[in-house]
Amino acid sequence: MKLVVEGWRFVHHSFAVANQHQLLEFLRRPQIQVFHRDLPYLDQTWKPQSGLFTADEEQQLRQIPPPPLYLQADATLRMVMPYDLSDSDSRRTYVFGTTEWRIVQQAMLKMMGIEDFAQAHQDSETVIITPSHWSRDGFLRAGAVPERVRVVPHGVDTAVFHPATAAQRQRWRQQSQLEGCFAFLNIGVMTWNKGLRMLLKAFAEVTHRYPQARLVLKGSDAIRNSRTFVLEGLNEMLTPQERDRVIPRLAYIGRSLSTQELAQLYQTCDAYISPYLAEGFNMPVLEAAASGLPILCTKGGSTDDFTDRRFTRYIDSELKQVEWDHEIRDYLHPSLEHTVALMSQLIETPSFIEQARRTAPEWVQQGFTWQHIVDRLLTVMDSSEIV
Repeated sequence: MKLVVEGWRFVHHSFAVANQHQLLEFLRRPQIQVFHRDLPYLDQTWKPQSGLFTADEEQQLRQIPPPPLYLQADATLRMVMPYDLSDSDSRRTYVFGTTEWRIVQQAMLKMMGIEDFAQAHQDSETVIITPSHWSRDGFLRAGAVPERVRVVPHGVDTAVFHPATAAQRQRWRQQSQLEGCFAFLNIGVMTWNKGLRMLLKAFAEVTHRYPQARLVLKGSDAIRNSRTFVLEGLNEMLTPQERDRVIPRLAYIGRSLSTQELAQLYQTCDAYISPYLAEGFNMPVLEAAASGLPILCTKGGSTDDFTDRRFTRYIDSELKQVEWDHEIRDYLHPSLEHTVALMSQLIETPSFIEQARRTAPEWVQQGFTWQHIVDRLLTVMDSSEIV
């Protein structure tokens, strides 16, 4: 199979991360001859970075050749924004995309240079690949052809993301000054849809009763000014008394981390929390599960597809709509009270933490490695009919 992938590499954006993991898995398949065409980053201020993957992996990624002129490939896979629904020169064309707010936003249509998403999809033969059923619903609401919108989730490299040994974890917790503490972790760009403000307010409540609680926030200053969002949340959501409690118990990391450093961060903390409002997938939740962390996340969204009650506690939420930039967007409003209650329960229930440490990695290993995901993607590509 000759496969052309068009996308981003060497930048810490979720599209690029997923693209590179898939490329590495494609390279392990002798039946696939893969080519890569680098397309411009969405933001011209983004700069390519090295060190996000291992040196060997980055060498493999750099050695993928561009498609030669006049190549007649079996398939083209686009992993980039803005989306491009036009047919490629390959026999089949696949376009990866997400709809965090369960709509295709007007800003995306403008970048695509189209007015009618439904008509653009009907006029092509492209198949849309999206990582969750929540996201698929957004494409269907935009008028995409249902038979040509397929759900293929993201995966995890379980050779990197896995529980640490007790000795390793103790050493890292000592180095991070977390001995005797309970550390909640949250990773993302810290924008409104990620639920940062809700999280800060809930954490402020929790610290009143549990002074040993800690919150570790991992932002992405290289692609978004995440630190500013955190500071705004602290100033606008918390009272002066709450800030006095939260700030000494809060750690913020804004720099880009390698996959190994990111894995160590998961392995060092006690639980992963994501009271999100709108997500197309939410890869850190899956990485945290692979690392053996118990999960607290919003109920009803994308994470329903790849979590399980054996290691997850679901935050009650209400489906709501908001008018933003002259369009109606769907989002989930997580309950503040239930978030506080679940955080408190987790601190007081070490048995559930131990259970999650066993069951979460098993769950991921059984169906959400990148090998599983590429198998599913190739099944879609090999299908003679769309089901």
